[in-house]
Amino acid sequence: GQGVTIAMELLNSKIDHPDQQCDHTAFGVEVCRRVNSPRVRLLYDIYHMQIMEGDLAATTERLLPRIGHIQLADVPQRHEPGTGEINFPFLLAHLDRIGYRGWIGCEYNPDGDTPEGLKWAKPYL
Repeated sequence: GQGVTIAMELLNSKIDHPDQQCDHTAFGVEVCRRVNSPRVRLLYDIYHMQIMEGDLAATTERLLPRIGHIQLADVPQRHEPGTGEINFPFLLAHLDRIGYRGWIGCEYNPDGDTPEGLKWAKPYL
């Protein structure tokens, strides 16, 4: 093997990706189960899964062994944390508590300019 891990992103089909097949964690987990390789994991996108399922803390804890990467944006406008409905201080602390040690990618459109849109991250650096 080449040591490459495939991260399968779970996307929302309600707003951004109509007709997306991989739009719920159950589907992604079933694909991982059927492939049966530690090299196929979920890319858990907080923005998309809040729209589709909610229950972010319990879901990330339950699926932690299947998660290869996490991305974030706030809901509903896909801006930086603190601009919407998700409690990111709680959720990021929760990810630490449950043992997530991977990177968290930021995939959002800043509400203002980019430097202003990055200020939320200062306590986490």
